[in-house]
Amino acid sequence: MKDFEEYIRQGEPEKAEKSYVWQTAIGLQDVDGLKPSPYLLQAAKQNIEGSITIGEVKQRIDSYYKAKPAGDESGRTEEADKVAARIAEILSEKTFTFSPTEYATDSQEAF
Repeated sequence: MKDFEEYIRQGEPEKAEKSYVWQTAIGLQDVDGLKPSPYLLQAAKQNIEGSITIGEVKQRIDSYYKAKPAGDESGRTEEADKVAARIAEILSEKTFTFSPTEYATDSQEAF
């Protein structure tokens, strides 16, 4: 995603990590043909820069769509924004891992 490449090139580890998280979250929405709003992209950049938290991004997105009158923009953009923010939140959690060991442990506990 071109919007976040600059943060990766700058080489600041925290910004690069957040940029990868947002690229992944938005990319997963793109697989379903969902495109984020410019508002989400702006909020994601503020999160990458450290101005706001992901929780604040989610709050802003919710407020944005509550205040926005229904128009020609479909609800799919709202869905893309909200789901991308939630995915970014999950991927940012330090306790989140997706490894074979974690999967095997979780699978055994389910039985």
